[in-house]
Amino acid sequence: MLKIEAHKLKRKLTPTKNPFLSLALSIIYQQISTKAGASIQAKFLKLFGRKKPSPKLFLTFSSTQLKSAGISPQKQKYLKDLAEKFLDKTIDPKHFSKMTNAEITEHLTQVKGIGNWTADMFLIFALNRTDVLPVGDLGIQKGFQKVFRLKKLPSERHMRTLSKPHAEHLTHLSLFLWQSLDND
Repeated sequence: MLKIEAHKLKRKLTPTKNPFLSLALSIIYQQISTKAGASIQAKFLKLFGRKKPSPKLFLTFSSTQLKSAGISPQKQKYLKDLAEKFLDKTIDPKHFSKMTNAEITEHLTQVKGIGNWTADMFLIFALNRTDVLPVGDLGIQKGFQKVFRLKKLPSERHMRTLSKPHAEHLTHLSLFLWQSLDND
C-alpha cells in the first residue's frame, strides 16, 4: 500500500474566508496558464480597492472594467451568474458545513461555468474536505500513472479502485499525486 505522510505534503490547506472570491478566482483561472491567471487575479482584486470582494460589489463593475482586468466576455457572464446566485441564496455558503461533497457539487454546478472539476477544487482548497479525489483532473490521472507505474492513463474506475486504501484521506492522496508530478 502507498504510504502518504500528510506532514510531508508541500501544499497546505487553509479554509476560505470568502467563498464568493474563491469561486470567482476558480472561474478566472479556468483554461489559462497559472501566470496569466495570477495577472488577471491581481487586476481583478484591484477593482475592489480596499473593499472585501463581494457579489454585490462585483455586480457594480461594468463590462469595460472587467475587460480591463483581462476577464473575457464569457467569464464575465459566469461571474455575473455566480454573484447573482450568491445574492439570491441559490448558493448559500452557510449550508456547506451541513452538506455532503455531492450536495455541494450539485449546489455549485447550478452556476454557469462551474462544473465538477471546479467544485472538486473548491471542496479541496476552499473547504478543505478530506475525502476528495478529482478523477477528472489530468494531473491526478498522470499522478496515478506515474506513482502506480501504469502504462496508460487510468480510467475513473481504476483510479477509484487504486484509491480505496485511502478512502478517508482522498484529499491527501490527491495532493500527493499532484506533488509527484512537480519534478516532471
